[in-house]
This record gives sequence, structure tokens and C-alpha cells, in this order.
Amino acid sequence: MRLYIAEKPSMGREIAACLAPPHNVNGKSFIATGDGVVTWLYGHVLEQDEPEDYDPKYKLWAAEDLPIIPLDWKLHVVEGSSAQFDVVKKLIGKADEIVHAGDPDREGQLLVDEVLDYVGNKKPVKRILLNALDEKSIKRANANLRDNSEFVNLKQSALARSRADWLIGMNLSRAYTLAARRAGHRDVVLPIGRVKTPTLALIVRREREIKNFKPVDYYLLRAEFEHANGSFVAQWKPSEDFMLKAAKAFDPEGRLIDKQLADEMLKKFKAKPHDGQITLYETKEKREAAPLPFSLSALQVAAGKQFGYDPQQVLDIAQRLYEKKLTTYPRSDCSFLPTNQFKDAPTILRNFEAVQQLRPLMLKADAKFKSRAWNDKKISAHHAIIPTLNTLDPRMISPAELNVYLLIARGYAAQFHQLFVYDETNVAVDYKEEKFGARGKVIKQLGWKELYPTKKKPADDEDAEVLLPSMSKGDAVEYKSGSMLKKTTKPPPRFTPSSLVQGMKDIHKYVKNPESKKQLKDVYGIGTEATRATIIDELIKRKFLSVTGKKKELEPTEQAYLLIDMLPDDMTYPDATAIWEDKLHSMSEGSGTLEEFLSGQVEFTKRLCAMANDATAKLVGDDKILCPRCGRGIMVKRKGRNGEFWGCTNYPSCRMSCDDRDGKPAIDLRRAQRSGQAFDDDEEIISSVDFMRRK
Repeated sequence: MRLYIAEKPSMGREIAACLAPPHNVNGKSFIATGDGVVTWLYGHVLEQDEPEDYDPKYKLWAAEDLPIIPLDWKLHVVEGSSAQFDVVKKLIGKADEIVHAGDPDREGQLLVDEVLDYVGNKKPVKRILLNALDEKSIKRANANLRDNSEFVNLKQSALARSRADWLIGMNLSRAYTLAARRAGHRDVVLPIGRVKTPTLALIVRREREIKNFKPVDYYLLRAEFEHANGSFVAQWKPSEDFMLKAAKAFDPEGRLIDKQLADEMLKKFKAKPHDGQITLYETKEKREAAPLPFSLSALQVAAGKQFGYDPQQVLDIAQRLYEKKLTTYPRSDCSFLPTNQFKDAPTILRNFEAVQQLRPLMLKADAKFKSRAWNDKKISAHHAIIPTLNTLDPRMISPAELNVYLLIARGYAAQFHQLFVYDETNVAVDYKEEKFGARGKVIKQLGWKELYPTKKKPADDEDAEVLLPSMSKGDAVEYKSGSMLKKTTKPPPRFTPSSLVQGMKDIHKYVKNPESKKQLKDVYGIGTEATRATIIDELIKRKFLSVTGKKKELEPTEQAYLLIDMLPDDMTYPDATAIWEDKLHSMSEGSGTLEEFLSGQVEFTKRLCAMANDATAKLVGDDKILCPRCGRGIMVKRKGRNGEFWGCTNYPSCRMSCDDRDGKPAIDLRRAQRSGQAFDDDEEIISSVDFMRRK
């Protein structure tokens, strides 16, 4: 018997529908077909054990027990999944051959593999890669099964990610929560994550940039020149030598901020003689290829900008379109397409012609034109998100689903439009021993740009292009007039959920180490296509971020500042996380081992747990009493075996305690350590089960 194990019921039913009859459904557990049995999981039906499952003593959070490093990693069946797990286990025992039908990504690989390993499977395992759920795609994939052993590196990468998240989450969350409690934050739990914490830090740092921002006026100087063939406007381009000599007149970005100097230069330009000369007149033909089809992150950013959808909403919509067999697998980090699917283009494009909303995409499409997107070397387990061979019926989907489908369809149709071709002309003018520059563009072929109408830049935009007459190098020009354009620097914009997804993907822009920026430019960012939206949602739900205004801007809460300010840079800057993500990606391609990666994670965890002992948090309480012994904790009232007393929150590092006198610590009467006093306050005991529930 051949057994198919799908990642979820919906996928299992679609696979079964494409197998030979008869189809016998056994309740909600599996489907027997003429070609074998199809069963399914519910995502991860196994999860990692809690610290107290390794040793009961870990139920009490204690700094001296950290870090907790499992020697043998253990899993258990997720509560609520045991019945389906038992069915899958029995079917594995009866099978002759197994087909792994998890999603075609890192997590999809692991969640079926971990079940097979957990039950000790020794049967041969094949792998089916489903990038779409329409009948033709499923049958094509089923006819091209691969050996599951080819994907062992993908599984190892997912295991490394999972275990690294456990090491950092379980240990550092405990370490820094305890540090916060020593400062009097008695009810706080600080969840720390390998990806979520540096992501939160991006928001905190951006908010501080905004609050500390001081707007500065700067000035653009422009001159109108007359040429024999017509007039044009050019902008003053101060030389490096000029800016060095007048350094105080320019900001670090090279903008002129000295109004007096601006006025002086205008007077200089106005004075006779007015003779100038063209020192550069250069026209080059430029060709631009269409933007690549969508990965999930790119789709989330585009839908956020155009429709205001948040990333999780876009993922949910893309998942529904996938399950309705209208688009391909949504959790893709790839923007390229396999060449063997190029033959499907005429059918997909013809389908567009049948739908009024899609017809404009077909006006100049050429199914024979092959864009740069068709590249087998860029394809791993999945490809870019594109329409399937099924025809869209707009009446059968919601308005939001239609909006996202139209984005995906446009991204696909653009691959069959010609290049955008234009002539770009650059002009340089020498006048009064100063340089002026202008740039113009003449469109020769719109190509794919017809699908992406853009707004023309206003004339006062410093990057706006101007209409230029025909000229030659060496031609004479005459100065006609000058003008000054006053601009004001603006603070950086707050992140929105969609721009934060882009920030997580382009994480090299935010690393602290300048040398790492270049190294990390080509990494896949932090988080995965499937998890970035979830991470942002978790930060909002846990009240580390608030969403404000129509633009859904993200602002950090006081709890966010508390967490980020306590942590060392190693955890709040994305340098290390981005490098880890790069290593995980390399591991999935066969470079590096699980053991090497986890060894580095263990050392990192040990180092940051040690740093937590010296971490300081903002002390809370208007009537707080600083510990007279350590000076870091505060004195709080406790209940002990011998009655009420006062102790330092920095216990056990500091064992300062004293009697209670009229509701206040009798520090002046007794400063000696109360060695026999036990801390029995229940609020000091936090189980990891409770932590995960609150997380």
C-alpha cells in the first residue's frame, strides 16, 4: 500500500481527488483510493518538550539553573492531535511505501519527517512537491516523485531553526524576566525570540529617531539657461572641494543648510557675465526588465501599499486563493519560475481574456516572450506565486481576494510584455566656475510599464526630470535667472506592518556592524515568508506594539522599551540573527551541519544568560526603596515561614532582608543578611507551561 501523508486535510482531499477511484472516506481521518491511502496531519502534531519535562526542578524559574541545554531533544504529541496521530501511526505501520506531501518548504519538510522519525519508520519514502492544487499540477507532481532523502538538508535546517528558537526563547525569556522582576516588575513576562526581539528593536529605534528628530531647512539652487535650441533648468552641484571649504554650510548628506551662503551664491550667479558652456551632453539608451513575479513578502508589501492590508491578512487571502486552486503555493520566498511551466503561459493568458477585470493585462502580452523570471537555477522547492491554469470567476471570491489575485495576475502578465526602453540624457553646465546638472528622459517603448502607471514627479522634486533641448558638448549657453527652493528634512516614517515585512527581508540595512552590511546584502532576511506576519501579529497581541492611524503605523509600548533597553546589542541588533538565517539557508542547500549550528547557539545562549545577571531595568514604583546592599534591586514585602519581612528583588544574588516595621522595611534596625528566611511568595514561581500559554 502507498500512503500519502499531507500537511493538512484540505491538501489531502485534493490529492485524493486526483488519484484513481474508488474513493472511500473513513470519517475525518483518511481517504482510501485506487492508488493508495491519503491521510493528513494538522500542521505540527508534535512539539518540543518543556524544560520541566526534562527535569521537574525547571518548573521554578531560577537564574542559577540557566541555561537549560537538552542533551537529547524530546518531542510529544500536541494536545488535541493524538487521535489523528494514532491513525497516521497505524497507517504507517501498514504501508509499503510512503509519500511525503508536506508543503514544499522548510517547515513542511520537517513536520512530516518528524512524525516518521518519531514512530521509527523504516519504509521507503518519496516526496511530492505541490506548488499548486489544481488537477493538472497535482498529477504532474505525482508523476515526478523524488526520493525524500534528497531533502534531508531541508529537514536539518528546519530542525536547527526549531531548536535554536527553543534555546533562546526558553533560556533568555527566563533570564531577562527574572532580571526585570529584580527591578520590581513583578507581573511582567518578557518573551525573547531569535527573530521577534531584533524585529521589535527596529520599531523602538525608529520611534526614538522620530522623537529625537529636529527638522532642518535646506536649499536647492537652480538656474535657467538659454541655448540656441531652447531653454532648460539645471541644478547647482557643489563640488567636494567647495563643500570641504564650507563644511558648516552642509549637512552629512551634502545638503546646503546655510541660507546666507545660498543667497550669496544666487548673487554670484546673477552677476555678469552670463556666459556658460555645455561640458557634457550624453544620451544613453536604457532598458528595464519587468519586476519579477511575487514572493510572499513582495506580495504582502504590494498589497499593504495599494490596499492597506496587513501581512497576515495577505497571507490568509493568498492561502484561500491557493486552496481554491486559483494561485500557486503562497508561502514562497522565490521570485522565479521553472522553465517547464513556460508552456502553460498561453493557457493562463487566454484565461485572462475571459475575465473583464483581467483583459487589460492581455492587450500587449506576447506568450512567446520569455522574461528573466524563467530561471531553473533560481528554483528550490517552490517558485514564485502565479495564477494556475484554472479560470477565475470573480463572482466566486471576495473583493479582497480579487484585489490580491489581480496583483498576482499582473505580476505574471508583466513577464510577457516587452522591456521598458528609454533614452536618458545627462547635461552638465560650467558657469561661474561652478557645475550645474540636469537629466531628461525620452520614452521609446513603454513595454511592461503600461501595466504599472506611475505618477509624474512634481516640478519642485529634487529628482524630477526636465525637458531638454538638443545640444552638443562645447555649446554656449546663457544664464537667464536663478531660483532658490526651500525644503525641510523629514523624520523617518514609522513602520507599518507591510513596511516592517520589507524591513525584515532587507535586514542588511539595519545591522550595526558596517562590515556586515555588504556580507548580509544577499541574505534572505530574518524570519521566513510564512512567519514574518505571525511575528508582527504576536508583538501586537502581546502589547509590545500598538497600531495607530489609517496607515496602521506601529508604535512601541512601555513594555517594549523595558525589554529592548535591558538586552545587550547582540540580541537587539539583527546582525547575529541575519547571519544565522543565512547559515540556515546554506544548511538547506547542504553547507554546514545541525551540530555546528547548535553549538554556536548554545555558546550564544550561555553568554547572554551570564549577561542577564548584570542586566539592569528601570526600577518601578513611586515609593520604591533601593536595596542598601546591592543598589540594583528594590526592597519588597514578602511572606515567609516566620511572618512578613522585606527582601531584595535581586535575590538570590543579593540576600539583603530586614524586618517589617509599620509596613516599611526596618533597614535602619537590621541590615544583616537573614539567611534562614525562605522566599515563599507564589508570584515568584512561574512555570514554563504558564509562560508558553501567556506567550
